[in-house]
Amino acid sequence: MTEVIGYQGGSGDRGEETATEQLRSLLIAGESLIAVALQHRLFALTHRRIAAAATSGRFIYLSRRLLGGYDPVDVRWQDMKEAHLKVGLFGANVRIEFSANLSDTAAGERGAGEIEVTGLKIPQAQALYRECQAQVQAWREKRRMRSIEEMRAQAGGVQIATGVYPQGRGGAVDAGRTIEAQPAQSGAEDPAQRLARAKSMLAQGLITDAEFEAIKAKIIGAL
Repeated sequence: MTEVIGYQGGSGDRGEETATEQLRSLLIAGESLIAVALQHRLFALTHRRIAAAATSGRFIYLSRRLLGGYDPVDVRWQDMKEAHLKVGLFGANVRIEFSANLSDTAAGERGAGEIEVTGLKIPQAQALYRECQAQVQAWREKRRMRSIEEMRAQAGGVQIATGVYPQGRGGAVDAGRTIEAQPAQSGAEDPAQRLARAKSMLAQGLITDAEFEAIKAKIIGAL
């Protein structure tokens, strides 16, 4: 059964109700519709209003045809890199940047792209942007934790107090959580390669100075 939570509609705008029903028809079992943003009429004088939505699993861009029908484009939250909001006098723009397969081993093999939805109703655009930002931050932290765990495993196991750890939708965190791992068997990388990778992670902001020093100490201690 498809679940609809968070966004219930009911604004009295017939166009918005139609767009919302079209978006609901795209939801898979267990997926929740969280926020819907519809283009303001002022920005859609020659075409049907464009809609965008945030669900529990993805971002959906809905281009609606003049003579009926629509063309959806969706981006998984784990593939989204950034979300931007620009608010004007009469409407707001939401722009997202994404990289295909960002969370997979074959990261970026299909390139990157962006989607911009212009002239949205301002309160709806703000709600959509907030959800996009929450998801971007949550998935960024998940990838950071995954990189740390992989590095720790290769270094032979280092206890790192991470400070935060994403939990569920919106990136709610559990402060001060410590992750403990068992020492790993010897990996494919030699100590110099592991240290170089740790330096790269530090430069990218994936780990803190303290985490880098802990990993470095473990690598050197294993020599």
